Amino acid sequence: MRMLTTAVNTLLKRENYLLQRHGFAQTVAQRTNSVHQTETKVPKIPPFSYSPLPYDGPSTAEIIAKRREFLSPALFHFYNTPLNIVEGQKQYVFDETGRRYLDAFGGIATVSCGHSHPEVVESVIKQLKLIQHSTTLYLNHTISDFAEALVSTLPGDLKVVFFTNSGTEANELAMMMARLYTGCNDVVSLRNSYHGNAAATMGATAQSNWKFNVVQSGVHHAINPDPYRGIFGSDGEKYARDVHDLIQFGTSGQVAGFIGESIQGVGGIVELAPGYLPAAYDIVRRAGGVCIADEVQSGFARTGTHFWGFQSQDVIPDIVTMAKGIGNGIPLGAVVTTPEIAGVLSRRCYFNTFGGNPMCTAAGHAVLRVIQEEKLQENAFLVGSHLKRRLTQLKDKYELIGDVRGRGLMLGVEFVTDRDLKTPAKSETLHLMDQMKEMGVLVGKGGFYGNVFRITPPLCFTLPDADFLVDVMDHALSKM
Repeated sequence: MRMLTTAVNTLLKRENYLLQRHGFAQTVAQRTNSVHQTETKVPKIPPFSYSPLPYDGPSTAEIIAKRREFLSPALFHFYNTPLNIVEGQKQYVFDETGRRYLDAFGGIATVSCGHSHPEVVESVIKQLKLIQHSTTLYLNHTISDFAEALVSTLPGDLKVVFFTNSGTEANELAMMMARLYTGCNDVVSLRNSYHGNAAATMGATAQSNWKFNVVQSGVHHAINPDPYRGIFGSDGEKYARDVHDLIQFGTSGQVAGFIGESIQGVGGIVELAPGYLPAAYDIVRRAGGVCIADEVQSGFARTGTHFWGFQSQDVIPDIVTMAKGIGNGIPLGAVVTTPEIAGVLSRRCYFNTFGGNPMCTAAGHAVLRVIQEEKLQENAFLVGSHLKRRLTQLKDKYELIGDVRGRGLMLGVEFVTDRDLKTPAKSETLHLMDQMKEMGVLVGKGGFYGNVFRITPPLCFTLPDADFLVDVMDHALSKM
């Protein structure tokens, strides 16, 4: 392991200034000394004034046995020794022994406000005591109140909401609406994308790991505008030319639309090359199609710079899909579109039993209030920027790290065994995950090769949390 240089000490001074401004003062000497001691001293998790309730449930072994007997054999788990999570508070979770872990995965970018946030919990309980479920055939103000609040966060004419139960369901509905509105069947998606696991969304998904051998028709997958692994680097407009070619040589020249994630989540936190979406949207619209922004993972202030991921590329989609962070863990999704496109569903009967459920929409409305009241978008930007800087410093220190990317609190760290060849470090990634879990940090894993850390914590993540995560990763890397 290379020794730290004078340049690193300069960076530590800048970091110290940032920490002092936000009430986490620590001298440069202390921080430098702690870095030098990482070979022998395991970092300590930041203090947190909460004690979990005593656990009296089944053992880990019993839970594993029941999963094997009664649940799908397709289920899998992280870590050599599976983790039994029994309680959560804010950005932390607890196992059955009461041990606390820093949750840097957020239930796959789903826990936005923090685990068991009191305002979300109270909103759900209050609604539960009134009525848990009715149906949209009757009136209930919770669904319309939440819809009004939701569209206020979106630009342009995105004013009509359809509530669903998941991101897969939202994307299925969006693709159907695009096909109905345009009268065309062909949809353009991106390689390395993930949009769900139902019929149409599996077709739009472009990773063989997530696709079954069933009929998937009408989707054309364009070259992925990946700045790290892509053939055109960060030139978004060059990648967009492939969308034009797909339409010209693979369709009738007219398409239903384009669907894309603003930042690819399952694909390994791949932020699309700058300028890609404006160019791709223009090409698709000239071919008669509509543009769908999949905000299931990147929406709801997670990127820090904007409330919605697509806003970073200065575009306005025709349809936006969302889920995960919308409900802080409550099963909830939505499609938001223009009144003109929304009208296509009035041609027949469209109904969703649980879409717009009073309990779920009460939770969603509470999430919006918390994000605004607690300034979580600003926090995602501040803490995420600091975390990305520190992760980039680790990249300079360890050859195993090939790339650090993303924005806000949606970050990715890609591990490679050869930086020139970009050879995926699959086993090393698994080993690092396991070692970090043993030291109290939980991160996700993604990318087609399974060699990318997905860092998508609750948006209440703090600067000390960010430092702890990086210090633990540094310690684990130093032992490899």
